Amino acid sequence: MATTWSIKGDYMEACSCDLLCPCITSNMAAPATHDFCKAAMAFDIQSGDFGATSMSGVRFALFIESKAIMADGDLIAGVIVDSSASHEQTEAIGAIVSAAGGGPLAMLDPLIGNFKGIERQPIEFHKDGKTVSVKIEGILDQEVVGIDSAVEEGQCIAIDNTAHPVNKRLNLATATKNFMNAFGIKWNDDSQQTNGHFAPFDWSGEAN
Repeated sequence: MATTWSIKGDYMEACSCDLLCPCITSNMAAPATHDFCKAAMAFDIQSGDFGATSMSGVRFALFIESKAIMADGDLIAGVIVDSSASHEQTEAIGAIVSAAGGGPLAMLDPLIGNFKGIERQPIEFHKDGKTVSVKIEGILDQEVVGIDSAVEEGQCIAIDNTAHPVNKRLNLATATKNFMNAFGIKWNDDSQQTNGHFAPFDWSGEAN
């Protein structure tokens, strides 16, 4: 029997590409800034359920490394779930990030060639206006700052109708911190010129 689920919250990401990441404007068909793209997407679930399991307060991060052209596939991927999550919540995240979950992240599943599994670590996630940050001690330290709009006071420049699995509309941001070291995916850049995004997410699906 399928399990119905829905979750809402905030997300942020940063990658190894210079702003603006070529994947966004090419539907993953253009070469990355380097011969690879290394990215982390962090999620702070604020409400939702996976069947009878409450998902409120669960945080997790998805790490990805691709070749120069992401659409070519053979991605390396792995997930870290906050250590405060229960066993049931962690299993739910495992389903949600996979094809079995029937949600937005299922679009990535055909591109993943090496899934390195799920680990548990304490995750900090903070959002303060246009500044969003995530930290997993020794593993992930990223902060992105949204790019101010010149025509909408208090808003960021955004890109819409993207093929991004989290949300089709993403705020554009610059990564002011960009450190990753998980699942063999390593990146450390302090140039403050690499790509970032943040957005709310509102997902639902049926897990088999």
